[in-house]
Amino acid sequence: MTKARKKSHKMSENKEHNEALNEESTSKEQSNQEEVTGGTDVNTDNTTENMPETAEDKLAAMNDKYLRLYSEFDNYRKRTNKEKLELISTASAGVLKDMLSVLDDFERAIANNEKVEDINAVKEGFQLIYNKLKSGLESKGLKQMQAKGEVFDPEMHEAIANVPAPEEGLKGKVVDDVERGYYLNEKVIRFAKVVVGQ
Repeated sequence: MTKARKKSHKMSENKEHNEALNEESTSKEQSNQEEVTGGTDVNTDNTTENMPETAEDKLAAMNDKYLRLYSEFDNYRKRTNKEKLELISTASAGVLKDMLSVLDDFERAIANNEKVEDINAVKEGFQLIYNKLKSGLESKGLKQMQAKGEVFDPEMHEAIANVPAPEEGLKGKVVDDVERGYYLNEKVIRFAKVVVGQ
């Protein structure tokens, strides 16, 4: 009986010890959960407080970046517009410089023509000046349009009159060019004024 009593006593002690351990672990779990929950609340509050500041900082940084880009683009636009205006105003400088020698030739010819009695010398002088002017312009990309005998093309020709065609083959073609057309680097800069055969 003593052994059974001892065994029973020991079992009850073990049971009490286990219950105490269970209570202790349960209370620890509850306190841990409260700490975790409390920590989350604190962290949530901190995140909520920090979030608007971070968003405002990001907004301020993006706004600053936008303003910088806008001002850089505006400066670039102004600079390129100024360069274009300068380029346009000085684009003809090279051509004009080459034409000055032709102008000088005309002035010399006019001065010499007052004393010259030989008309052939005057004609020859004018032909030389014309050739110099023409070659100077051609070197800059100017090319004369050949319209006479060509089929009328409204992209290149401007019809100023229609006349009966002198030959059957000239119907719908240019009979005469009153004012010659010109290309500049293959682009039409002046349409030829032509008479078209019907």
